[in-house]
Amino acid sequence: MNKELKVGILGATGMVGQQFIELLSNHPWFEVVSVAASPKSAGLAYEKAVHDRWRMKSRIPEKVEKMKVQAVETDSERIAENVDLVFCALSMEKEEIRRIEERYAKLGVPVVSNNSANRWVEDIPMIMPEINPDHLQLIESQRKNRGWDRGLIAVKPNCSIQSYVSILSALGMFEPQIAHVVSLQAISGAGKTFADWPEMIDNIIPLINGEEEKSEKEPLKIWGQLKDGKIELAKKPEISATCVRVPVSNGHMAVVSVSFAHVPSKKQILDAISKYGNPLSEMNLPSSPKQFIHYFEEDDRPQAKLDRGFERGMGVSMGRLQKDKHFDWKFVALSHNTIRGAAGGAVLVAELLVKKGYI
Repeated sequence: MNKELKVGILGATGMVGQQFIELLSNHPWFEVVSVAASPKSAGLAYEKAVHDRWRMKSRIPEKVEKMKVQAVETDSERIAENVDLVFCALSMEKEEIRRIEERYAKLGVPVVSNNSANRWVEDIPMIMPEINPDHLQLIESQRKNRGWDRGLIAVKPNCSIQSYVSILSALGMFEPQIAHVVSLQAISGAGKTFADWPEMIDNIIPLINGEEEKSEKEPLKIWGQLKDGKIELAKKPEISATCVRVPVSNGHMAVVSVSFAHVPSKKQILDAISKYGNPLSEMNLPSSPKQFIHYFEEDDRPQAKLDRGFERGMGVSMGRLQKDKHFDWKFVALSHNTIRGAAGGAVLVAELLVKKGYI
């Protein structure tokens, strides 16, 4: 692709918005031309709007630091005139986010959202590009239903499910029936660092509001079948999830026990992981990992600190595959929550949309 598409970021001053800016700073297809946030930041240079709240390891990209922040709502028409698509990383009430995303789409702007507000709207696809790229066909129904020409809304799923949904998808031939998941989630998933959440130092919090429902239900839409312009939810595997906040900066780890209709051997599991037919493998998308899932033979891997950056944070790691006394098999899985699970996952969705001709 030779054309560089102009991109806006809604919610650009928050942690996920910052991650978008960092990931897109040298992107070969996308150029950030608009950063938008709440009215209190509007009119400020981006570097002043984030001030001491810049959380990325690299410095603010030069192209963005002096860029004037626009207001997400009152500047929407002006933003829409100057961009080819927007990424949404807003932190607001769901109804407000839904209204804003629909407004941009109605203005003719493709919206790729990191938010949960539209994940369960019937004609909006929730995409993990390596798992259900065919669900993008919902956009045709979406545009027809709403009278949109160029505009669209596509969303990525919750950060908590990225690792184990990928692995269970690769094992789909053995028909997973029941999965028990304990999700150990980093503090960046709450938009925090240890500096602004000192209560998490030397601490574990056994509750993340709303996270368990997302972890159990969103995979069923991803694994669902597209029929007559709708997604028919998958019925299996049934997932029971417990989500816990742990004192880790980045990286969500899942401890998974699973039962299968056709119980595979260890060799069959590892072969299925290594030979998974990734539908993106021939598309040459800039953010697509060369290796989607990596299995660690070492007993003490994957580790969040060592392995969350696998494939630039876009790959999934797996380890400790063992027989389970009550289920069939158990394993540990890891993914980077703010890259694979948030901004990077959304960028990959946008790349797929471009490749498929929707943008």
